[in-house]
Amino acid sequence: MLESLVTSKTRIKLLLKFFSHNNSGYLRALAKEFDESTNAVRVELNRLTDAGLLTSGDEGKTKMYRANHEHPFFHEIKNMVSKFLGLDQLLEQVVSRLGNVEKAYIIGDYAQGIDSGTVKLILIGRDIDLDYLDFLVKKTYEKVKRQVDVKVLEEEPAEINGLLVYG
Repeated sequence: MLESLVTSKTRIKLLLKFFSHNNSGYLRALAKEFDESTNAVRVELNRLTDAGLLTSGDEGKTKMYRANHEHPFFHEIKNMVSKFLGLDQLLEQVVSRLGNVEKAYIIGDYAQGIDSGTVKLILIGRDIDLDYLDFLVKKTYEKVKRQVDVKVLEEEPAEINGLLVYG
């Protein structure tokens, strides 16, 4: 879906990076992360900044980029990116059909806005249908080509760092 609307693969990577989570980044790190030339990343950063979708500011000698939360289309782009990644549907199914799920956390690379191909989840709850969870994990891979690694806990740990909380 997203590839048919946005023809630049570098621009798609930037949109996924900045609109999937509250991430920031600078040119050289983004180029290294995406395995792209700095020039290709710079061109797309400039286009997205000129369109008002990204903001930039100096942090020391480094120019940092972030999603512009004030842009009129911020929430719509964030929702498109979420649907593209398949996370909204996955979490909706997990929370509504597995039993007594109190909370679901996304951890790891996706929590940091990096599409590594693996989504790590922590589910907090009791009497969770593990057979159905296994079925959902397989279906999710078939549908969105992302491996899902799930850990089920009965009680929430005292602290979980760097996570997105759903529930």
